[in-house]
Amino acid sequence: MSLGPRPVFAPVDPLAAELGQLLFYDPILSGNKEVSCASCHHPRFGTGDGLSLSIGDGATGLGPNRVIDPDNPPEQRIPRNAPGLWNLGARSMEVMFHDGRLEADPTYGGGIRTPLGGDMAAGFDSVLSAQAMFPVLSPDEMAGHYSENEISRAVRLGQLSHRGGAWDLIAARVAEIPEYRAGFDALIGSDAEIKFTDVGNVLAAFIRFEWQAMDSPFDRAVQGEADLPEAAQRGRALFYGAAGCSSCHAGWLQTDNRFYSIAMPQLGPGKAARFEDHARDEGRARVTGLAEDANRFRTPSLRNVTETAPYGHSGAFATLEAMVRHHLDPVGGLYNYDRGQAVLPELQGADDWRILDDPNEIDRIAASNDLSPTVLGDADVADLIAFLEALTDPSAVAGRLGVPDQVPSGLPVER
Repeated sequence: MSLGPRPVFAPVDPLAAELGQLLFYDPILSGNKEVSCASCHHPRFGTGDGLSLSIGDGATGLGPNRVIDPDNPPEQRIPRNAPGLWNLGARSMEVMFHDGRLEADPTYGGGIRTPLGGDMAAGFDSVLSAQAMFPVLSPDEMAGHYSENEISRAVRLGQLSHRGGAWDLIAARVAEIPEYRAGFDALIGSDAEIKFTDVGNVLAAFIRFEWQAMDSPFDRAVQGEADLPEAAQRGRALFYGAAGCSSCHAGWLQTDNRFYSIAMPQLGPGKAARFEDHARDEGRARVTGLAEDANRFRTPSLRNVTETAPYGHSGAFATLEAMVRHHLDPVGGLYNYDRGQAVLPELQGADDWRILDDPNEIDRIAASNDLSPTVLGDADVADLIAFLEALTDPSAVAGRLGVPDQVPSGLPVER
């Protein structure tokens, strides 16, 4: 079995990581100063949030205990499951988001293709630093809704990366806080203008340092330092053999960063433009415009996968076993989906089952499936799960810098 060269991570400046840690947990980056990056990517939930579909702006609390603010309810759920952040700092992880709408591309300015196209700001030091700054532009994630604050107004008017736009407004907030000002002085020079790209770069430094997960039992076994338990050894043989998992979950990070349809059940509001009235999420097709890419989503890395439930781009499956079994018969899993697996906080007016209530829509998803059925027994499934458990890095799960007791803005820290 050849996994290729081990992933390479860029060196991390400790000052940048520490500054990024504070900003990651600080609601100052959100329009209404109520949501931080950690609201949907918290270490308590494996750097996700334990929900099928997140609730960002307009709610309080963490994970399954998140509760809608009745005085400021969100317009809708966030359309896709909050993915884990493990190993996103690896240089080989050059495709971000479930649909890959942000990825390394030397033909674009700054070497990164993003939804902003030619309006994308220069100065992000990696695709991870660029990715880290898009949730702040989403009304339902962090920006807030029209007229609620100056950032949400700028977003609604399309003033994003422009001078004086949403990114500049957020950067100015950060610059006004003395502790952040002093931290950036040490990084970029005394009194240099703090740009939004600087914020993205330190957030990426923190994520790269905090959630690098490359010291699992699997790593030690491959390097000849220890043996896997017998069940995990059998699961490893299946994973790289008869089960065919490694055809997509390839390499050290168990992902080929490509896109496939595996007939995932579609929950929630889907991805639609403002002029569209549907609840479909066509995945990669919204990026490429190609009909054959409908319902295709990026192969997720399986590092620390035991920590990141629920699973799938829509968070449809509550357990790892359910997700594995869906892979064995995707079309059957779609038609027989148990809606009780969805972890969805109460949201008045949400039509979470619009797609699954429409037989034509289910047929459309089924027809796009790329994955052939596989026959495995219950013991085989148990062995596969034992192998997936061996991909967990305990030191990464425990964290390195951890959750700060407080942040420079003085706003509450979600713990």
